[in-house]
Order: sequence, then structure tokens, then C-alpha cells
Amino acid sequence: MEQNSPLEEKGTIIIADDHPLFRGALRQAISGIFTTLRVVEAGTLDETVAAISSPDDADLVLLDLKMPGVSGFSGLAYLRAQHPSIPIIVVSGADDAATIRTCMEFGAAGYIPKTTPTETMNQAIRAVLAGGHWTPPDIPLGESPDKETGTLIRRLASLTPQQMRVLTLLSEGLLNKQIAYELSVSEATIKAHVSAILTKLGVESRTQAVIAASRLDLPG
Repeated sequence: MEQNSPLEEKGTIIIADDHPLFRGALRQAISGIFTTLRVVEAGTLDETVAAISSPDDADLVLLDLKMPGVSGFSGLAYLRAQHPSIPIIVVSGADDAATIRTCMEFGAAGYIPKTTPTETMNQAIRAVLAGGHWTPPDIPLGESPDKETGTLIRRLASLTPQQMRVLTLLSEGLLNKQIAYELSVSEATIKAHVSAILTKLGVESRTQAVIAASRLDLPG
């Protein structure tokens, strides 16, 4: 007889998606996994972060790549930097190999296209909660990124949550003073973050950092 998951009687899953109807569909899809389960819904990245006040607050995050506060892979990289112990499954409308492969490079534990049947979604979630990884078996991911790309992705993933926010705002063309205002910190603090970002990314200028940040954009 199949053993129950250690979270069979309790657990918390955060569904982060800006479409209420799809959040409801996901809630229904995972309801068969547990007899008692706490599901928290979030429609923006900020709501997702607020829902995880400590690592004990979530056993899994189901994350959409496109929602308010998220630019491409930035939401995934941000959450992985802030909560490295919490597994994240990306649930997205994209089903191309490049997007899936990049999500896994950024530390996702799994990737579920939104067209995936409910039963398969449950299998994927169970696999990740058991400590494994899951990607669509019918989508060949091909070779890993070249060494240079892989190194850059790892460097981007090493940024702290605040550094990721600063880099995203840099990419939007904001000046240090404007970023300081957006994040409610001093301009000196932003300058320190920018310096740290350049060091971590192995680049010498803000322009090079912005070019590196383009890796956070979704293909297409």
C-alpha cells in the first residue's frame, strides 16, 4: 500500500497567480492531495512574500511567472533568494523547453504548464513535496545552458531580495535617487546595493548589470 505523504494531515501551499479563476482551479486540483490542507492565495509578488513570514509558513509555493511585481524570472529568483528552503513549482502558460530549463536553473523544484491535467499536477506536487523535482516528461529540455550563461544565472540567483529589487528598478531606467524613494531607503543604501550587485554579477557598470538582468526576461 502506498504510504501517505508526511504532509497528508496538514500543510500549507501558497498559490501565487493574479487570475482568481485559475487560483480556484489550482486549489481544486490540489485538494485531493491532503485530507486537511491550508491553501493561501496571493495575486501579486508582494502578497506572496507577505504570506511567507517565516520558512515554517509554507511547504510549497505554486508560482506564476506573470503577475504584478514580477518581471520574467525575477519573481522566482527573488523568492529563491529570500526563502531557499521552500520548494517552488512554477505553474505557467508557457510550455517551451527554454523557459522550463531556465526556471530549473534559477532553482525551481518543478514546472507545470497550465494545460497539465489535474491528475498529473497532483503527481508533480507529490514528487516535489517528497523532495524530488518534476518537469513535463513529454517536453525534452535539451542541453543545459552554456557555461557562461549558467554562471550568469547562478550569479543572478545569488542576489539578495533587496538587491534583486534594485536591479529590476535599474533595468527600468530609474536613478539611484528614484530607487531610494521607491524602496523608502537612503540614496547611500542604494549606492551600496548597486556596488554589491556589480560585484556579484562580475560586471563593471550599471549598463552591464542591466544587460545581465535581461536574462530575467521571458523568451519571446
